[in-house]
Amino acid sequence: MEGYMNNLLSANISNATAWGTILVVVLVIFLVIFFAIIAKFFKTWLRARLAKAPVSMSNMLGMWLRKVPYPLVVDTRITAAKAGLDISTDELEAHFLAGGDIVDCVLALIAAEKAGIPLSYDRACAIDLAVKGTSKTVLEAVRTSINPRVIDCPNPSSGQTRLTAVARDGIAVAVRARVTVRTNLDLFVGGATEETVVARVGEGIVAVGSAPSYKDVLEKPEVISRTVSDKGVDAATAFEVLSIDIADVDVAGNVGARLQAEQAEADKQIAQAKAEVRRAAAVATEQEMAAKTQEMRAKVVEAEAQIPMAMAEAFRNGNLGVLDYARYQNVVADTKMRDSIAQPDTPPSSIK
Repeated sequence: MEGYMNNLLSANISNATAWGTILVVVLVIFLVIFFAIIAKFFKTWLRARLAKAPVSMSNMLGMWLRKVPYPLVVDTRITAAKAGLDISTDELEAHFLAGGDIVDCVLALIAAEKAGIPLSYDRACAIDLAVKGTSKTVLEAVRTSINPRVIDCPNPSSGQTRLTAVARDGIAVAVRARVTVRTNLDLFVGGATEETVVARVGEGIVAVGSAPSYKDVLEKPEVISRTVSDKGVDAATAFEVLSIDIADVDVAGNVGARLQAEQAEADKQIAQAKAEVRRAAAVATEQEMAAKTQEMRAKVVEAEAQIPMAMAEAFRNGNLGVLDYARYQNVVADTKMRDSIAQPDTPPSSIK
């Protein structure tokens, strides 16, 4: 009995030792993982703490597990905090996961705040996501709102350097305009783009055709600016038009005279075509009449060929005598003589 108790006690001690060993190993593994995490995030955590933009280790661990570049998020938060903006890591992480550029958003917010332009973080994120996939950025939009940009009309990249309009006197005027705009952040999302502004300015320039003479346009180019401005170029666009200036205006040519010359040339070609139709009809008629003449001559020859047969039939029937035939021959000879006299070039030997 005493031996059994000793064995049982020894087994309990062995089990306790095994469990203790397992606990120690687990504790060591946990401590290794803990210190590894501390070592991985400590530098970034300390940088945020010293910059007075603290980020907890758990937040950085969560971002790392979600495959979010936590150093970028932390550095962006530090930049915002240094500029006096309170933006949490959750907000930055959410915008990053949505496909946005958190650096541009924060820099745009800083620029807007320094320039006194009201712009919220949600608005900046919306603009950033709206321009995703284009060459524009939310930072560029804010900078354009601060420093207005100039748009050339027409756009040189389209291959045109001037827009042409024709006055009522037929003279064409070539115009090049420059539009100074700044970004309207309230309408940047959903507003019309730069191409719409260029198209509306071009439409206003073409309205120069209402001018009585090209001289009026050359003397007062500000009339074009006023006409374009009255059309509301920036309505429902992402820009606010500050000014419309006529950079160059010149005479492009006499379009009215050219059109009249082309019309006269077209009328001449039409008249020539009609005359050719009439000439072809006359030639056809002439050929038709010549064919009919030949047909009549053939009938005459055919009739003349029947005369000897008719005379022979008359002889047989007793209706024509010798004297009648002699008189007929005398008439034929007399007729040939008269014909030869009427034609002096005919040699006498031809008279029979």
